[in-house]
Amino acid sequence: MSAAPAASAGPAAGTGRLKDRVVLVTGASRGLGRAVALAAAAEGAHLVLVARTVGALEEIDDAQKKLTGQPAVLVPQDLMEQDAIDRLGAALYQRFGRLDGLFAAAGTLGQLSPVGHIPPKVWDQVMGLNLTVNYRLIRSLDPLLRRSDAGRAVFVTDRTGRDVAYWPPYSASKAALESLVLSWAGELRQTPLRATLVAPRPFVSRLRRAAFPGEKQESLATAESLAPAILPLLLPASTRHGEVVAIG
Repeated sequence: MSAAPAASAGPAAGTGRLKDRVVLVTGASRGLGRAVALAAAAEGAHLVLVARTVGALEEIDDAQKKLTGQPAVLVPQDLMEQDAIDRLGAALYQRFGRLDGLFAAAGTLGQLSPVGHIPPKVWDQVMGLNLTVNYRLIRSLDPLLRRSDAGRAVFVTDRTGRDVAYWPPYSASKAALESLVLSWAGELRQTPLRATLVAPRPFVSRLRRAAFPGEKQESLATAESLAPAILPLLLPASTRHGEVVAIG
């Protein structure tokens, strides 16, 4: 595998392709969520950033301010507290009246193990964050995305470990996520709202390090190098819909 391009300090200023558009990013404090959030900010988006810890959100907010001079809306929230997702939708309606983009990057690996050795608590956690949280996001945010003239929703899937031994919770959750989003996309065909999934090539991340602890990270792509290929799916001009888009 060839080496990935070196990560840049951050995205360059864009051409305003997301100017004044409201984009919500989950898993925004690191990895692909952070990289796509900064790429969207560079294109003029008003960001709503969701992650569990205040400190991590403040770090990306500082990075955005250096890039654009504008602050983001910070939402320090554990998405596993799923009733809070409904409150988030209500708060967005009160503040913006609509949502133009959703990039759902939050996810967890869980435990690599034979099926019979997976504790129910681990199974529930992985399915909860990787699948059920995204169902709750769709349920809460669908009305707001439909109020946009060109709503765009993008979810992160993964073909790593799919249907192979020792990856049962993660593999099952991502397969189910794809089915969920593609089913929802079928409901949206007569609307301006577009929904897709992205399947990035292997890239440097905390999840990847946990899954492959002996792997040389230098051989992988970076989140920053993948973000420019993902960003177009959030643009009003995008026509991609109801598909899994390979990235990288």
